[in-house]
Amino acid sequence: MRVGGSGPGDRGRRTAAVLVGASMVAGAAACSGGEDQDGTKAVRLTVSPVGGGNGLGPDSPIAVQARGGTIENVTVSTGDSEVEGDLNAERTRWRSRWTLTPGATYTVDATALGDDGRTRTVRSRFTTAEVEKTNDVTIEAPRDEETVGVGMPIIMQFESPVKDRAAVERALEVRADKAVKGAWRWFGDQEVVFRTKEYWPAHTEVTFKAHLSGVRTGGDVYGGKNYSLGFKVGDSHVSTVGEDTHKMVVKANGKKVRTIPTSMGKGGVRKYTTTNGVHLTMSKEDPTVMTSEWMGISPGSPGGYSLTVYKSVRISDSGEYVHSAPWSVGSQGSENVSHGCINISPSNAKWFYDFTQRGDPVVVTGSDRELEPGNGWGYWQLGWKDWVKGSALKRPVTTAPQEDASTVSAEQGGRAGTGQDGRRAEGD
Repeated sequence: MRVGGSGPGDRGRRTAAVLVGASMVAGAAACSGGEDQDGTKAVRLTVSPVGGGNGLGPDSPIAVQARGGTIENVTVSTGDSEVEGDLNAERTRWRSRWTLTPGATYTVDATALGDDGRTRTVRSRFTTAEVEKTNDVTIEAPRDEETVGVGMPIIMQFESPVKDRAAVERALEVRADKAVKGAWRWFGDQEVVFRTKEYWPAHTEVTFKAHLSGVRTGGDVYGGKNYSLGFKVGDSHVSTVGEDTHKMVVKANGKKVRTIPTSMGKGGVRKYTTTNGVHLTMSKEDPTVMTSEWMGISPGSPGGYSLTVYKSVRISDSGEYVHSAPWSVGSQGSENVSHGCINISPSNAKWFYDFTQRGDPVVVTGSDRELEPGNGWGYWQLGWKDWVKGSALKRPVTTAPQEDASTVSAEQGGRAGTGQDGRRAEGD
């Protein structure tokens, strides 16, 4: 990092070169200021890559401090990108918002206006330490630019266990063009999920950014890179399926668009009972091959089967689908005869398959087998208070409109209250 100053009173000031790395001195900073030739005190401007130990870790912040004046401009760049930061209300302190990229060189340019009416400018350049171990991420859902249902979660899977879950949550940013309350929740130490308190409003534009590069996930393991995607919530599609009524009522934006006769799990034993509660549509498969192997019976054995099924919409990880079942049309609307799936006619299955977006709620009622929250995307089975308890920060976040980043991070959004508890979001 090369440091120096400019402006009146800085002529002849010595420029120092400091290597930020294994031999970095903790708290190395660039300064500009002092006393002018006429005896008045000039603004003092300090740029600090505040590190410690034997090197500047990528999870260290960049800070700019002004004394005797206010900060007018801060630009921090690395390569072709700029670093985001926040300025306090008094305009005397600027701090980087996210962690830094390991092994990257940063240039800081800062300008302050002194109480004496004069400006001071300082430039600082430093390099963050390399890291040996990284923790990569897979975003299971949603896909970038996908149009999704109102129940859609954001699901992240880490390659290795996360020990510092709070640090990870602070790096996760959800923005939307409508203010919506949500929260992150951990399932084990490698999966974290964002869910809204109530269903997303239809036609909401959402941007998700995971500022994980340089985040210490535990020990000497760091986030390897940043991730970002945008998605749109489409029309509100909510289907309610009665185990006892033998029908599925489908609503679009609150209005009933179709009533479909169904045949569901025949029961008798748990594995043949359709799970009760709020499911989400997870995928569409046409065709898919369903076999009896999920219950430990090979297709060629007594009681076994192997069927090629068309227009199938998955709603759980335990093998439940809404799908075309021409063999059970005679029972649809009057009797439950399936192994747990929701059987509908070929024509209704084609319509529902084309209608469905991933993340559409399918609410099953009347069954005595409850859907587990970790079965597929059964996240709406948890009440709001229980959901928030699973956050490392124990607080919700509020998505801000995309042009306003003031309340979008977990750290900032935690100022919002949790509101009233509800077991599930109200359907349309």
